[in-house]
Amino acid sequence: QVQLVESGGGSVQSGGSLRLSCTASEYTTCMGWVRQAPGKEREGVAYIDLYDRTTYRDSAKGRFTISREHAKNTVYLLMNILEPEDTAMYYCAAKQGPCPLDIGDIQYAYWGQGSQVTVSS
Repeated sequence: QVQLVESGGGSVQSGGSLRLSCTASEYTTCMGWVRQAPGKEREGVAYIDLYDRTTYRDSAKGRFTISREHAKNTVYLLMNILEPEDTAMYYCAAKQGPCPLDIGDIQYAYWGQGSQVTVSS
């Protein structure tokens, strides 16, 4: 069982930035970030594959950057120009094999504990 440990998150004002980190106990080919706002379903934010190819949800494009350090089994999510609508619990997620074909597919095998991101206006 792959363990995912997250760090980062916190509270920031609108327009600010935060970075999330997630380290896996072993290498996984696909790593991503999924978020869940209060009263809403989980939604994919971004993912990155073993070739560093990335996919983002539309609202994250141009503001969020996902990256990874393969040797450290670590994935990052740099979030800039944060908006109150970004407030959510952010989960690191991972799977072996190819990444999903669509950002809406959040069928990952492994999940982190979650990191709260709160953006105030």
